[in-house]
Amino acid sequence: MSVEQVPESTDGLHWFKSSYSGSGGGDCVEVATSPEAVYVRDSKLASGGPMLRVSQDTWMALVKLAAR
Repeated sequence: MSVEQVPESTDGLHWFKSSYSGSGGGDCVEVATSPEAVYVRDSKLASGGPMLRVSQDTWMALVKLAAR
């Protein structure tokens, strides 16, 4: 598995969070995809916090595990 903190600009990405997150704050993550990777960040720190970049394969493995 390959996971890394992202140093480059990701300004062109479209971020979204789960429809289960609601709008009342809480602990949520946001996700954005590109052809090469999936990016994940904390929604409360979106404007300047850290984010992770994982491969498409790694993301799919995580989704499959979470769906169990």
